Amino acid sequence: MPSHRIDRLNQDFKKELSSLIPALKDPRIDSFLSVMRVDITGDLSYAKVAIGSLNGSAKAKEACEVLEKAAGRLRSQLAGCLHIRKIPKLIFIPDDSAEYAERINMIIDGFNKQ
Repeated sequence: MPSHRIDRLNQDFKKELSSLIPALKDPRIDSFLSVMRVDITGDLSYAKVAIGSLNGSAKAKEACEVLEKAAGRLRSQLAGCLHIRKIPKLIFIPDDSAEYAERINMIIDGFNKQ
């Protein structure tokens, strides 16, 4: 499968999941969640979905646990939105890239002050 097709599917999944996740009625999913990236395997078997939260990595981890339980429902909703033959299994992973970037900025600011 050409990589540009997988890239397009990654973008489509990210867009659709970004709109479907806030619609879930679970109090453990806060409104500050975002889908950071989606990586779909070449055979469309699995999709790793990186979830970030502005409230910290602990909230992102908790949200990933909730989303793992709602993965079947999200897959069926994605099947209605996206017209592809096979919807991959969704694997949610917490993403701490925002916290990592903040730590790097603090280190750089420390060097700039010296």
